[in-house]
Amino acid sequence: MATVIGSWSWRPSRARRILKTNRLTIAVAQLKFRAAIGDNVSCITEVIHSSAKAGADVVLFPECAVTGYNCDFARVSNSEIDAALQTIASEAHTARCYVLVGSPTFAGRKRFNSLVVFGPHGRRVFCYSKIHLTARDKRFFTAGSTLAFFPLAGVPCTAIICHERRYPELVRLPVMLGAQIVFHPNAGLDSLPVSKTKRRGRDGIAVRAFENEVYYVFANSVGPQGDGLWSAGDSKIVAPDSRVLALANNRDETIIKAKLDLSLASRKYARDALQEPSFLRIHWKAMLAACRRQLLQA
Repeated sequence: MATVIGSWSWRPSRARRILKTNRLTIAVAQLKFRAAIGDNVSCITEVIHSSAKAGADVVLFPECAVTGYNCDFARVSNSEIDAALQTIASEAHTARCYVLVGSPTFAGRKRFNSLVVFGPHGRRVFCYSKIHLTARDKRFFTAGSTLAFFPLAGVPCTAIICHERRYPELVRLPVMLGAQIVFHPNAGLDSLPVSKTKRRGRDGIAVRAFENEVYYVFANSVGPQGDGLWSAGDSKIVAPDSRVLALANNRDETIIKAKLDLSLASRKYARDALQEPSFLRIHWKAMLAACRRQLLQA
């Protein structure tokens, strides 16, 4: 399995042949990162196994769950990541569930901060790479250039990574394309006072779910991250009406779970925005066409 950006097996003609489900059980892993890649992968595979056994169809892990986030990515090799992702893919196949895991990926000499999506068949479904990089990201990673849009069990989905919740168009455009679930892996890396301001849902995530009328699934790291930095935890699953269906605390490694009724994710407000004001219709249409072209080229 090559660890490359934008590896995507879905095409519109193929998606039409997939029987779409109306319900998905989603598990979110809130993790304390280990120092070694092997230890992180062991934790990830254990969570996949236990979550699938408990009925999860999909498991979301935090940003850079394979390596941890507060590390020197220049020391991480392509071969290490390739081996780690092969192990995770194998576990997804054994567990017969979808797995979305944060990891560095490589394309030639370029390194990306990515969310890799594996299907129950153990093959990669999609790879989204973070577009808007933080100052820390820019020391190690190249920016991605393709929005996330991919199917899970026939359900159109999208994703953003960490810092990108500040860019609502990364959610709005894929929702206009049809996405009903937003997956958001995160790895908090803040001073303790800043971290505390993000606790108990004070992060705007419920608003993003509501304004698009979609489900929002957020997986964060938790606790001390080294160098005096912290992650707020607060992993959550939010319904299209902004209700919090499941919420983790700010201290513990844990798994939260919720069953999603996709009939409630109607994307009404995004669909309405495509129609009014009328002078924008042609421009929305052109932007969505550009997004589709970029996806097909990835």
